[in-house]
Amino acid sequence: MSTQAFNAAYLLPLFHAIEQARGDDAYRQLPAPAPASSLAADDAPLGPYSAAHLIRNSYTAGLAHADALRRLTAAGEVDPTSPWTLLRGALENFATGLWLLDGAGRNERRRRALSLWDEDMRNRHQHETDTGHHPSGAGRTGAQRRAEIRDIADRLGLPPLTRPATHQILLAAAPSAGLTAVKVGAAWRAASGFAHGRYWPNLRASQPRAAVEGDDGIHTIALVIDEGQHRPLAEYCHSMLNRLQEHYTARAQAR
Repeated sequence: MSTQAFNAAYLLPLFHAIEQARGDDAYRQLPAPAPASSLAADDAPLGPYSAAHLIRNSYTAGLAHADALRRLTAAGEVDPTSPWTLLRGALENFATGLWLLDGAGRNERRRRALSLWDEDMRNRHQHETDTGHHPSGAGRTGAQRRAEIRDIADRLGLPPLTRPATHQILLAAAPSAGLTAVKVGAAWRAASGFAHGRYWPNLRASQPRAAVEGDDGIHTIALVIDEGQHRPLAEYCHSMLNRLQEHYTARAQAR
């Protein structure tokens, strides 16, 4: 853990927004779309594979990641890696919600939702194969649900479903939140480097505090989080969260 006091002032706007979304026992969900809303019209032919379900789930997952950092900070348990990893998870989820809302035209929004569902069920199928799991009763496997999803896309005459790439989702969602895509992508790349144990982010986005020479002559460097490098990621998360809440409310209300 860091031996340096962690200021965290730049995290307070994000933490305040997260606290506003906390209920007594759980995070407050985004409301279900009103029947006469634009989002409900998007979802009408998608059956159980609605965009709204994905958006609401991404929203809650993003809140949980950011709130975990809030709790770590409050406990004084901030290390040089976890703040990057946690806000990476928050950013990806908030961006995914925006990406689903922002497709240019109803068919594109439906294609995005079904593409994400298709990827979701591809991962489920992999897990079922790895674990030997089979749904009980009338439950359908991931492979069966993928076939159902693709049938819906074909019936609607949508362009081919494509596997959503997280980096591309981030770049596409950034302008909707008033952000520069390449800067958001750069912050996400550093966060991903920390999440995957890469070496380069420690040199680029951490601060050395001490060096201890071992018996073999190799030095071990003690690092703390570079708040100046982490700050933009927190600001991008906050902007994405705000825009997601605003955009969802506008699309989910009756017209």
